[in-house]
Amino acid sequence: MLPIGPYTLKNRFVLAPMAGVSEMPFRVLAFEQGAALAPTELISAQGLFRISSRTLRYLRYDEKIERPYSLQLFGGEPDVMAKAAVIAKQYGAQIIDINMGCPVKKVTKTGAGSGLLCDSSRAGEIVRQIKAATGLPVTAKIRSGWDANQKNFLQMADVLGAAGVAALAVHPRTRAQGYSGKADWSVIAELKKHVGNAFPIIGNGDVKTVPDAVRMVETTGCDYVMIGRGALGNPWIFRELLGGAKPTNAERMELVLRHFRQHLTFSAEARVHREELPPEQRAAKDELQGVHSFRSHLGWYAHGLHGASVFRAKINHANSKKEVEDALEQFFVGASTDLTAPEGEQELDYRTALG
Repeated sequence: MLPIGPYTLKNRFVLAPMAGVSEMPFRVLAFEQGAALAPTELISAQGLFRISSRTLRYLRYDEKIERPYSLQLFGGEPDVMAKAAVIAKQYGAQIIDINMGCPVKKVTKTGAGSGLLCDSSRAGEIVRQIKAATGLPVTAKIRSGWDANQKNFLQMADVLGAAGVAALAVHPRTRAQGYSGKADWSVIAELKKHVGNAFPIIGNGDVKTVPDAVRMVETTGCDYVMIGRGALGNPWIFRELLGGAKPTNAERMELVLRHFRQHLTFSAEARVHREELPPEQRAAKDELQGVHSFRSHLGWYAHGLHGASVFRAKINHANSKKEVEDALEQFFVGASTDLTAPEGEQELDYRTALG
């Protein structure tokens, strides 16, 4: 297992950066359960460069737990990316991760995300300029290519390696595939064989269970395994990967409650109110919006448990902290696995990328 720059990680399991999900409370939970690294959700370089108050609030992290702190940027202009990375370093970033894989049109149309797969020289220049401006290790996440006719992951690895990339994560689907179809793990194996020990390769895609993660390492030789949708509603997957037990009902309920409360606090502090409101009205609005924005997490936590559909219906009509807390305490206290529940990765709306 190769180090990432100066950092020797405690194990090979990494939480994927997920838009609208990888905010500080969820990253902290992943670290506590055993994740070795948990990059932020993709953050706009333009937003940082303009010192956007909304963007800056998403830079918050737990200095004691999130070590090293990896901050993911997206953007298409090397000079803007470098200046944004300098600001990120000032806010505590220890690793700068570059998103070169997001397939969402609002990102790619600016030449960012998967758009960089179509311009490897510009991608390399972004890595080069960020490294020179910050002195920090720079990592990147790519896809296998733009579409089935343009799979250029080996070329991207060569260009990024020459620019000094400290690690490279690959999602083995093309931009055209989005998140459909099956991840082609042979891409990860070919990439690892191609770069050898020049820098670490992080495999990503279709890791839903502990056996999946083990199989990815065994069949591809990748240095690290990145887990995305498989960790939604299941941060315990990192504990299980390290030989730990599945959560008890009491553990599950305690963690979900804590995550919910921390989300309410985090989202309220991150929210920018356009209108002047009295403190009580502002607090009520923050609570309502926080409750609504946590519904997806609650649905993910309930996935695969008896009565999940009834629970989701209840929390989808909840509008207060107390309603949610009462509902989840009633549900999780006696939750049991539903063997008839459909399998599959959780759904995730990647259109919520910070722009």
